[in-house]
Amino acid sequence: MKSRGSDMESTVEESIEVNVPISTAYNQWTQFEDLPKFMDSVHEVRQIDDKHLHWKASIAGKDKEWDAEITEQIPEERIAWRSTGGVHNAGVVTFHKISENKTRVMLQMDYDPESVDEKVGDALGFVKLQAKANLKRYKELVESRGSETGAWRGTIPRQ
Repeated sequence: MKSRGSDMESTVEESIEVNVPISTAYNQWTQFEDLPKFMDSVHEVRQIDDKHLHWKASIAGKDKEWDAEITEQIPEERIAWRSTGGVHNAGVVTFHKISENKTRVMLQMDYDPESVDEKVGDALGFVKLQAKANLKRYKELVESRGSETGAWRGTIPRQ
């Protein structure tokens, strides 16, 4: 399934409600180097500068690395990215205030499965299940702490 305007092969969309204020939900997600704490197959995310990240993860049992660029970041609203080398992916995570202490976090990611194993896993829905499990771990992390581990409140205009 393709999202509008995407030339990538597959899309996953998931959302979750977290029992924290929108500022806490957003601020925690901006701690990019903490993403491996709730993204199961991600081993490391290194923030190179305000707009660039280097990722190390296991995909379909194989270790992979890639670079990504943050293409848009609006505090308490959205963070969008695209890979610039390696694993081909792009996406956006958005934050929606439900109440003072409840936020909906929505993830959309477009990607290209590369190997046969990745294509089989995609066809069987493993990427969707993994995204759902990652969001559940994010919810547990951010709710158990009650506050974010830090914040980056800068804005990156859409490119």
